[in-house]
Amino acid sequence: MKPVDKELPLCPSDALAERGRAHSFDVLQNSKPERAFVLRFDGQVVAYLNRCAHLPTEMDWQEGEFLDADKELIMCSIHGAVYDPLTGRCVSGMCGHRGLIQVPVKERAGQVYWYPSAAIQPAFDE
Repeated sequence: MKPVDKELPLCPSDALAERGRAHSFDVLQNSKPERAFVLRFDGQVVAYLNRCAHLPTEMDWQEGEFLDADKELIMCSIHGAVYDPLTGRCVSGMCGHRGLIQVPVKERAGQVYWYPSAAIQPAFDE
């Protein structure tokens, strides 16, 4: 896989409702297939790998549903580990001091973009 040094379009801004359903997408982390997600929380767009820091399993309750019942925190549906949506920091549960792995994103002109890194690359040639 060749390195990508540019932004990649992810989804339209209006696809992300405040504290609503996340948009999921495929990436490669260190050449291994992974899912990632982007959501809007307190007006900010944030993205993480869809992998609990406690045990490497996907966290959503249903496709794109990551927030707890009060829509305040990201919660792993399997282990109950809880994360701050804006930082990915573990705030409760078996995740210890580990947090979620962030995927850099920016929002501009009605579009959300993500930025590949050395460790996190597109799953498909863009």
